Amino acid sequence: MTDTIKHSWAEPYKIKMVEPVFMTTREHREEAIKAAGYNTFLLKSRDVYIDLLTDSGTSAMSDRQWAGLMLGDEAYAGSRNFYNLEETVSKYYGYKHLVPTHQGRGAEHIISQIMIKQGDVVPGNMYFTTTKLHQEMAGGKFIDIIVDAAHDPNSLYAFKGDVDLDKMQQVIDTYGPERIPYVSIATTVNMAGGQPISLGNLKELRALTHKYGIKIIHDMTRVAENAFMIQQKEEGYQHKSVAEITREICDQTDGATMSAKKDAMVNIGGFLAVNDDEIFDEARNMVVIYEGLHTYGGMAGRDMEALAIGIVESVQDDHIKARVGQVHYLGNKLLEFGVPIVKPVGTHGIFLDAREFLPHVPQDKFPAQALAAELYIDSGVRAMERGVVSAGRNKETGEHNYPKLELVRLTIPRRVYTQAHMDVVAESVAAVFTGRDKIKGLKMVYEPKYLRFFQARFEKV
Repeated sequence: MTDTIKHSWAEPYKIKMVEPVFMTTREHREEAIKAAGYNTFLLKSRDVYIDLLTDSGTSAMSDRQWAGLMLGDEAYAGSRNFYNLEETVSKYYGYKHLVPTHQGRGAEHIISQIMIKQGDVVPGNMYFTTTKLHQEMAGGKFIDIIVDAAHDPNSLYAFKGDVDLDKMQQVIDTYGPERIPYVSIATTVNMAGGQPISLGNLKELRALTHKYGIKIIHDMTRVAENAFMIQQKEEGYQHKSVAEITREICDQTDGATMSAKKDAMVNIGGFLAVNDDEIFDEARNMVVIYEGLHTYGGMAGRDMEALAIGIVESVQDDHIKARVGQVHYLGNKLLEFGVPIVKPVGTHGIFLDAREFLPHVPQDKFPAQALAAELYIDSGVRAMERGVVSAGRNKETGEHNYPKLELVRLTIPRRVYTQAHMDVVAESVAAVFTGRDKIKGLKMVYEPKYLRFFQARFEKV
């Protein structure tokens, strides 16, 4: 009889310290979001109950990571923490050279300036905001070569991060390989809903680019999460560890930018990792100008130590199973409530389909922005827009870019919230969905020049 009982499964950690958070009234939240220009980025943290704005730098470090902070060697040059980090990156990711940066966009800036020249094109599996901006500022143009299924929130295709190889070949034929400095490959694809790329597809892309002498630069911010999805869904990888699959992913690429604030669970930090000696030499010189000496690059020694430990923890199977499992728990709750979300559920958050959620709000009235604001008003849950506001404007016409995906991202920090928090979030989203007909659109009243989603302000229509 006992053999038929299904055993529950819980997180592979216990809570050692807590940070109190405070509930606010609906009236307080209505005033707070209005003062923030209906932009959740402009809310004060003290006014937020459950913060799902981002998983960047918001995860909980382990006791070993905190202990690592006490081992910080804050020497200006040659910190032992740098050499430990360098060895860890080599062991788990396989890259030959390491250039630490203050965070991922520091690495994006350096690699873009080194590799891209005016008139180049950079194909990739869907844009990311900061990556695309750095490519454009270096004189390049991003071209989306992701599979069409990635733009369909209801498609159940398992690997929406895959590259359409015919699209890639068309870019090569149109522009010539000499105008393609590299292919930009993200694991997982944030703007598609945290969707993974398969190793089979990546290997096919590697074979194609090798034929033309084109490099692959890997945005490895959430590579361990992508590895877990390969382990779960791709034929032939069920018996490999997340660490083994992570290394196999990296081995298909020529270099990587890393925002260590995600997978590696540190509050700040990142790096550029490359195999090419000449690119490394240029990067090592550039980092001194823009970040700091090549052995700290904008990071304190203590943070490099915590990062090295975080890398080791990030590829542990028990950890990543719990991390992605919590995301899927929330996604399944929302599906039970009939809430439209990007399917299949990805790895770092749940993406509400604002087009289907608010079909009466046209895209030029910023439905995802309005939905994120309404969710905050209902419960104090802070989410973020990933739609027309994030997509910015067309450089040639000055008009809004209108992406097919108009999403609100509920991003789950690692090791921070409990299952009860996920229940609160799900119930709040369901309540807002029930009253969705009352939600109107917004108009933009302030727009910054770059990355407008961070600081833009809105008013209700």
